[in-house]
Amino acid sequence: MKSRVDTLKSSFESEKLEGYIVANAINILYFTGFLGGARLFVPREGENVLYVYGVNYVEAEETVKNCRIELVKRSGGDADKKVANKIKGLKFGHVGFDALSASAYLTLTKTLKDIELTDEGKLVWELRKVKDETELKHMRKAAELTSEGMKAAFETIRPGLREYEVAAEIEYAMRRLGSGGVAFDTAVASGVRSAYPHGGCTSRKIRSGDLVVLDLGAKYQDYRSDLTRTVTVGKPSSKQVRIHEIVREAQDRAFRSVQAGVKACDVDAVARGLIEKDGYGECFVHSLGHGIGLSVHEPPSLNSEAEERLRVGNVVTVEPGVYIVEFGGVRIEDTVVVCKDGAEKLTNVSYDLRLD
Repeated sequence: MKSRVDTLKSSFESEKLEGYIVANAINILYFTGFLGGARLFVPREGENVLYVYGVNYVEAEETVKNCRIELVKRSGGDADKKVANKIKGLKFGHVGFDALSASAYLTLTKTLKDIELTDEGKLVWELRKVKDETELKHMRKAAELTSEGMKAAFETIRPGLREYEVAAEIEYAMRRLGSGGVAFDTAVASGVRSAYPHGGCTSRKIRSGDLVVLDLGAKYQDYRSDLTRTVTVGKPSSKQVRIHEIVREAQDRAFRSVQAGVKACDVDAVARGLIEKDGYGECFVHSLGHGIGLSVHEPPSLNSEAEERLRVGNVVTVEPGVYIVEFGGVRIEDTVVVCKDGAEKLTNVSYDLRLD
């Protein structure tokens, strides 16, 4: 079975690359299994080199198997200078990279004056977008932990509790069960604040009848999950019930439209069309969903302009929402994997609006 870095190398010929610089820390993790590398240099032929500063050197030596580890001393310059000198010594003519800051790019081009250096980040994303069995195993576990975190939220929420107190119980439950941390900052947005799509959590006290948007995620082996539910404590109003029903139906229909070969924009259109039909189109203010994996937001995106077709192994969120200023909002979200026949929800927890 080809390693990920070997698969990357196999794409060099089409772009006429002789080597590749991996600078993004998450991409380095993807190829090496190690979070803490400064730069990874991948030649078309020959030995891969992982450049590491002293603080991570011993761990890298003991952990990484598919690269030579090279120490970068702070006093001797930065990793980009080391990479540039390596490339210059190999007399390469064309090298790609995944992502570089302006200062890193200038450092490299200062030394590599006659060498073509081009942005080839798409090569890495083409690999990362399709999850292998090991990745899916980790993501299933992350989703399981996330679902348990949501159940803890359901058991915790009551009038008088502050939003951050609920968030603390969610995060404790996920950590206690084995989460490697949160996938992103936990959101507990209540009352009128539930109309903020990225409401976070504050010291506001939850009140009976509030809409409460709970958006949370766990990490497992650095892979992430994302889950949102909207609930009320006590009896919801007829308007709250109706909006929840609209979003729930939009999410269900969109999920059932997820399958290999379908355009991402068409999945978005399923949910958006239903919400627009019910008169709340202007209140659905974000994309239907996004890819997720080692990063919480990554390709492919499910939005109205996304022409990309979904592929088996893509993992995406499906999360329609309706947000009404000075009233509140409803969002329902699951993490979903595209399968050979349809899709599968990795997250699994009740959709009920009312908690009691």
